[in-house]
Amino acid sequence: MNRKYRKSIIAGNWKMNKLPSEARPFVDELRGLLPKTKTCDTVLCVPYPIIPALARAIKDSRIVFGAQDVSAHEKGAYTGEVNAAMLKDLGCRYCIVGHSERRAYHGETDSEVNAKVIALLDAGIVPIICVGESLEQREKELTLEFIDYQVKAALATLDPKQVKRCVIAYEPIWAIGTGKTATAEQAAEVCGYIRAVIRGMFDARVARAVSILYGGSMNAKNCDELLAQPDIDGGLIGGASLKAEDFARIVSGTVQE
Repeated sequence: MNRKYRKSIIAGNWKMNKLPSEARPFVDELRGLLPKTKTCDTVLCVPYPIIPALARAIKDSRIVFGAQDVSAHEKGAYTGEVNAAMLKDLGCRYCIVGHSERRAYHGETDSEVNAKVIALLDAGIVPIICVGESLEQREKELTLEFIDYQVKAALATLDPKQVKRCVIAYEPIWAIGTGKTATAEQAAEVCGYIRAVIRGMFDARVARAVSILYGGSMNAKNCDELLAQPDIDGGLIGGASLKAEDFARIVSGTVQE
């Protein structure tokens, strides 16, 4: 982490878990466990039906909330879709886009990810852009080439000011929900490479302003080593974000000296 140039972010991704009625008990427990810090955004990205209950529960706390996906369309005949203006009206500060599960199960393309990023930025919402390689790509030593393409595609057509408002989350697909975690060295290599790609697209000032997160089974036990890496500015947390104690411990990892 480098707090001189960018903020730390620990974002929980609840995926399709919990109910609206469970939001307040979770937040009440989490409030008492979180460290007193202004240097880290604590974010909960939850399913759409949970957002209103969560918004009420986190009132007057340091916790902010976000969504797990957004439509690239502004409005219209898109049954089942939710646009960025709706999320903004609910008070969402962040939104995940391009998660590997969306890409795999819903055929989401890099072009669609880019369109969603633009829609979120236009609405004043911070996109958390997920990138990551498969096990096969890593074994064939194609990781960096694949990451290069995903980052460039996601940020295509954006200007430097827009890029500074983005967050990139490196989530190796082979480590999501598997219990496997990239070593600190593997995670640091890719996160550092992502920053280098942004530097090449724009400049050093833009690159050092972008918060880069690591996802893929970050938990209470391994967070300190991962967060100690200079180009890892936080985490996108899956399973561990469903347990208040574990999630708070990861947030605490951002303030460790």
